[in-house]
Amino acid sequence: MAQTTTPTAVNDATMQQYILLPPRGMSKEKICPSTLKTRKFLSSLEGARLSASPVMALKSARTAPTMRVLDSIHENGAKLVEMTPASLAALRAEQPGLRIATVVYYYPAVAPRQTLAITRKAVRVVRTMRLQVVSQTDGKPIAGVAVIAFTDFANGIGAQGGTNSQGLADLSFDTMPSKIERLYVYPERGFWSALQTNVAVTAAMQVRLQKIDLSWLDGVRHFYGQAPDNAGQGLKIGVIDTGIGPHPDLVVEGGVNTVLGEDANDYGDNGIGHGTHVAGIIAARGRPPNGMRGVAPGVTLRSYRVFGKGGQGASNFAIAKAIDCAVNDGCDLINMSLGNGPPDEVTHSAMAHARASGTLVFAANGNDSHKPVSFPAADSLALAVSALGRKGTYPTGTTEVGDESKPFGTDKGNFIAAFSNVGPETDLTAPGVGIISTFPSTSPDKEYAVLDGTSMACPAATAAAARLLANQSALIAKPRNQERSDVMAAAVLQAAQDLGFSSTMQGNGLPAP
Repeated sequence: MAQTTTPTAVNDATMQQYILLPPRGMSKEKICPSTLKTRKFLSSLEGARLSASPVMALKSARTAPTMRVLDSIHENGAKLVEMTPASLAALRAEQPGLRIATVVYYYPAVAPRQTLAITRKAVRVVRTMRLQVVSQTDGKPIAGVAVIAFTDFANGIGAQGGTNSQGLADLSFDTMPSKIERLYVYPERGFWSALQTNVAVTAAMQVRLQKIDLSWLDGVRHFYGQAPDNAGQGLKIGVIDTGIGPHPDLVVEGGVNTVLGEDANDYGDNGIGHGTHVAGIIAARGRPPNGMRGVAPGVTLRSYRVFGKGGQGASNFAIAKAIDCAVNDGCDLINMSLGNGPPDEVTHSAMAHARASGTLVFAANGNDSHKPVSFPAADSLALAVSALGRKGTYPTGTTEVGDESKPFGTDKGNFIAAFSNVGPETDLTAPGVGIISTFPSTSPDKEYAVLDGTSMACPAATAAAARLLANQSALIAKPRNQERSDVMAAAVLQAAQDLGFSSTMQGNGLPAP
């Protein structure tokens, strides 16, 4: 969920972060007319940021409070600053034309895993159930697997743990159960998940996971097949995410890291693998059975990392800066598999800048079980994507089976995932259940993972759009302005295939490649 840096109660000595914006847009010169006073003020902040001591005094402050300039998107545009509430009050009095926004955070739009609602209470006697997770192929133990055992699923009661190097997980209960109502097993990579029901507790419990077969026809490959090498050629896609790679199946032209305090040139994956998985769905260039192929392997791929090392949330300032960088780098399409937050004028302004510059933004609907579409997908300037599932595109006994949900489409094998957010803002739907894609690794030990979520549906839609638009050279050659992004959006939406769901669930339907 989105978080802000503003606490419920502060004193005037507490430093907080804020974002300063022009009256409209991200840049005074490029987006809207402005007074000389405001333009000079924003430019003076840029000068302070670049100086040895980036602290700016406010003339109208009664007690001479100051603010520190932390980052900037344009010389006379958006700024990230730190100041006290007293400084904020003084700034409003001194520069009433500025928009001042709080810093909020957004998170990867991957489907949530099952979790316990009630944790075990501290007691003198603890009963431990030991379970081993191994490969179905060779019986080797699998480390780093999350195991959640529910004795009462409806009330969220049970135990959880993770496997060690021997594939063993110890689950602690107050009273040893005779049966596990639901057992969820989530590997990080290399294997499909598992879901077992009504499992008898024994002394030697074992779960065997199915290894990922790159020839398996998952949801993305079912709907879009194995794309030719040149699919999407001539289009440039910016992935705003946790960073990309390394992975032998991926070619990344370049990018930037917009996380405050980190190396701008470190745009590789931040350690959680989400951005690399997203990028593989778009443009992986491998071939089964030894590699993975994306929907549009011919596109030029760029990485914009907005999540810090370790996977914490991405700030709206980092996202806005990444959008601006992607536009300046000539990206035709932007993929944002993130969200779950309130409407935010910083991100909205950045997307408005992108659309005005001829760039189309795709965003994930979110994964709150058919709740309203989350922001930024809910913004009318983004193309919002829900998650489509297809029966038979994941093995039986996997957690993906639990994502099947009524109503079904015209083809009864199709469904909108139980986890997917839906609503009137939805523009498109794309496969997002049981999707195989790239995970950070180096040759020859290439890694792949199965993930679910509107995070996976969004890049499938983005890549399909790239394939469609790559065949419309006259459209792509238009001047990079609002008309260009509008006609691109119209082309994608009008070509989408109606799958028989309501518009709140599928929007215009499945993007045509």
